[in-house]
Amino acid sequence: MFGKRSESAALAKPATEKKVVTPAPSAAPSPAKENQAARAEPSSEYYDTKATIFNALFETIDVSALAGMQSDKAREEIRTIVDEIIAIRNVRLSVAEQNQLITEICDDILGYGPLEPLLMRDDIADIMVNGAKHVFIETNGKMIKTNIRFRDNTQLMNICQRIVSQVGRRVDEASPICDARLLDGSRVNVIAPPLSIDGPALTIRKFKKDKLRLADLVGFKSISPAGARVLEIIGACQCNIVISGGTGSGKTTLLNCLTGFIHPDERIITCEDAAELQLQQPHVVRLETRPPNLEGKGKITMSDLVKNCLRMRPERIIVGEVRGPEAFDLLQAMNTGHDGSMGTLHANSPREALSRLESMITMGGFSLPAKTIREMIVGSVDIIVQATRLRDGSRRITKITEVIGMEGDVIVTQDLIVYEMDGEDANGKIIGEHKSTGIARPAFWDRARYFNLEKELAQALDEAGS
Repeated sequence: MFGKRSESAALAKPATEKKVVTPAPSAAPSPAKENQAARAEPSSEYYDTKATIFNALFETIDVSALAGMQSDKAREEIRTIVDEIIAIRNVRLSVAEQNQLITEICDDILGYGPLEPLLMRDDIADIMVNGAKHVFIETNGKMIKTNIRFRDNTQLMNICQRIVSQVGRRVDEASPICDARLLDGSRVNVIAPPLSIDGPALTIRKFKKDKLRLADLVGFKSISPAGARVLEIIGACQCNIVISGGTGSGKTTLLNCLTGFIHPDERIITCEDAAELQLQQPHVVRLETRPPNLEGKGKITMSDLVKNCLRMRPERIIVGEVRGPEAFDLLQAMNTGHDGSMGTLHANSPREALSRLESMITMGGFSLPAKTIREMIVGSVDIIVQATRLRDGSRRITKITEVIGMEGDVIVTQDLIVYEMDGEDANGKIIGEHKSTGIARPAFWDRARYFNLEKELAQALDEAGS
C-alpha cells in the first residue's frame, strides 16, 4: 500500500466509518477544564513538528488504500508508520504529546481533522470556525474560545469540501456559500474566500444524539408542566403552528418536540434546506432543497418542495424554516385541508412573526392587497409559539399566542401563556415563571372538543394560572 500521494487528494476522501479517539486536551467536558484548555494553547513548535511528520507520512503511505480498511486497522497502520517516522527523525515528544499527535493525524486523514474531539461531545450546541486559528464553541449557553486550530486555511478548506461533498454539494470561489449537513444530521454552513476575508468560516449546529422531548424542556424550565400540556393538546388537535424565535433560541428543537404528538397513522412530509428534523413516526417523507450545479442549473427551492408536497397526499406539512416565497405556499397548504402543519421563522415576537409572513409573501412577487394577505394568514395560522434565548444563555418559550381573527385591517391575537421574568439569582441566572393570561376558552376550543381534549385543555389552562 505504499506509494506517494498528494495531501489535497488524500484529504478529499473521508472514510465511510470512523471511530474517534478524543485527544487528551479536549476530552474533558467540564466548563472549568474547557477554560483551562482554552488557555493552554499548544506551542508553534508542536504544530511545526506535526506538519513535518504529516508531510513525511504522505511521502510514505498511500492514503487511498486506507479508505477500504476497517477504521481501527487504518488507525493502527497510521500509528505504526508515524512511530517509525518519529524514531527515524529523532523527534522529541512526550508520550502524551506523541499520542495526541497521532490521534490528530488520524483524524486529519480519516475524519474531520481538529473538529473530531468537538463533534464527539454532546454538550456542545454550536461549533464556529473563523479561519484556521480561531475556533469557538457554545456550551451551556456561553461562547468559549477553544485551543483547537487548523494547520492552515488550506486544511480547513479541505475539511469543508469533505463535509459538503458527502451530501452532493460543493464550496469554492465560484460557489462560496453552502448549506449542508453532517451524516449525523448536524447542520453546516460554509462561507469561503473571497467572501470570508480571513479564511473559510464554518458553522456547525450540532445534532443531539438523544432526541429531546417536551418533558425534557419542562426539566430545563423552558416551559412549565401546564404549558407543556397546552402545547401537547395544540399539537394533538391539529392546529396549524408557527414557531417564532431568534437565532439559537431553540426553534428546531421545539418543532421536533411538537411533532412528537402527531398520530403515527398520519402521512407527514418535511421540507428543509438541510435535513435535521428527527420525526419518529413511521410514515414520513423527507425532502431537501438543492443548489444549482456547476452550470447554474438544477436548483430546487423550498417553494418548489412545498408546491410539490401538495401532489403527494400529505396530511401534515412540516417546513424546517420559512424564509421566502414558500410562505405563500405553506399558508395555502394550511388553508386547504392540511391541518396540523408546522413551520419555523425568525422573529422576535408573535406580532413580528405575522408581519414577517406578510412581508415574505409580498417580496415573493405576489401582487395581493395587504388585507387579502392578512386574511389568508388568519385563515391559516392558529398558534404562534415564541422561543427566546435570554441574556443568561437559557432558552425559554416566552409566549403561546393564538390568532383569532381580524378587526378592520388588523390581525387580532391573544396570549394564552406568557413567561414573566422576576429578576436574577446570585449566579446571574434569570428567574421567572410561566403564567396563564386567564383565557378560559381559547379560539381553538371547538377543535379541542372535536378531539375530546377540551376538559384536559381547561385543566391545563387552569393549572397554568394557579
